[in-house]
Amino acid sequence: MGPGVGPGVGVGVGPGSSKERVLGRLRRALSDVPRDEHPEDHPVVRDYLTTHGQHTPAESVDLLARNLSDYRAVVHHTDAAGLPALLSRLLAARGARRVVVPSGLSGTWLAGAEVHVVPDSASAALSPDELDTVDSVVTGCALAISETGTIVLDGSPDQGRRAISLVPDHHLCVVRTADQVVDSVPQALPRLDPARPLTWISGPSATSDIELDRVEGVHGPRTLEVILVAGDPRPASAYP
Repeated sequence: MGPGVGPGVGVGVGPGSSKERVLGRLRRALSDVPRDEHPEDHPVVRDYLTTHGQHTPAESVDLLARNLSDYRAVVHHTDAAGLPALLSRLLAARGARRVVVPSGLSGTWLAGAEVHVVPDSASAALSPDELDTVDSVVTGCALAISETGTIVLDGSPDQGRRAISLVPDHHLCVVRTADQVVDSVPQALPRLDPARPLTWISGPSATSDIELDRVEGVHGPRTLEVILVAGDPRPASAYP
């Protein structure tokens, strides 16, 4: 037995191992199942509730904002016309000078910001070292889940590669409240493509050590700001 392994705990794959005991129980439980039977022959009834109560669209947005704040994200509200000015103000307050954007982000969002825009695309991808030199990243999102305060990115053109939302220390994420807010995870899943690179974000990156001291920015941005936009802020132009 290795250190810390108590008597009676199997660590190998022999007849007395934990693995064999578990597999033996499974074989006994399945002994009366016909060999030609398959799991898909017995679909699981999923008649559970998909949300915790009914919400109006306004209530869903309010719940999303509260849960985002609970996760220490900074939440802002604006309409489509006010988005460029708000982005400009937030980046200035942050002191951001170099801002990375995915190639499909609307070209007007940062038109008034006094920053150097650094586009990132599959054909001109920034290296991790280059991403580490930018001050902020601005992206859209695939959707947002109000009950969990979660933002989901799926690598679409207005969100870009996963790396650009993980390496920079400051992430500004724009959510369209009219069509991108859902109440729950069960509502979100049918709208997401499992073949895409999904990133689920609930607040800024954080972890805790054994003494429960919280440290932010370990696995991603230290600061997450979410802008909830009423209306559609997407004009035709994007970054080259």
